[in-house]
Amino acid sequence: MKTILSWCVGIVVLIALLGATLICVVGMRNDVQPSDVAIVLGSKVEDDGTPSVHLRIRLDRTVELYNAGMVPMIIVSGGPGVPAHPEPIVMRDYLIAHGVPASAIVLDNTGINTAATARNAVPLMAEHGFHSVIVVSEYFHVPRTRLAFAQQGIHDVHYARAGYPLPRDLLAIARETVGLPLYWLGMRQSDTAE
Repeated sequence: MKTILSWCVGIVVLIALLGATLICVVGMRNDVQPSDVAIVLGSKVEDDGTPSVHLRIRLDRTVELYNAGMVPMIIVSGGPGVPAHPEPIVMRDYLIAHGVPASAIVLDNTGINTAATARNAVPLMAEHGFHSVIVVSEYFHVPRTRLAFAQQGIHDVHYARAGYPLPRDLLAIARETVGLPLYWLGMRQSDTAE
């Protein structure tokens, strides 16, 4: 019995390691192509109204894409965040402070998680005549984000990895290792805003 349990635990650990490796490998590849719009997924805003490290990394990557002429428009998608500092407003203000004109920014104020951002993208893209999109997030978030957009019928999706692997990413990779299969199975209720 002890041997069977050890084998079962070993198999589960092996599957988890393979899943985490696959998420990292897929997420580390960029698929940056000229697109109609970049969609930046929201993340935590600090109590003082500044973007968290994760959010700042995403926004900095978006500024790079805009300045390189890869996208003429940007959708910032996020939720209410901390009181008085909604994520999309903080994101918009950060982009403007870094040279992106306000006229190039569209707000999605109800992108409370990845699934909501993908769902909200459908009418926003139709309203503005956008057909292709570059999704901007960290590498560990890319596979689940691609799946969320595909589930909404958005297939001309490219992605730009924001940032580089850091030790603090281990928890996020573990979360994605569990979250991606749940998405695949249609159990998006477990989604988080990051």
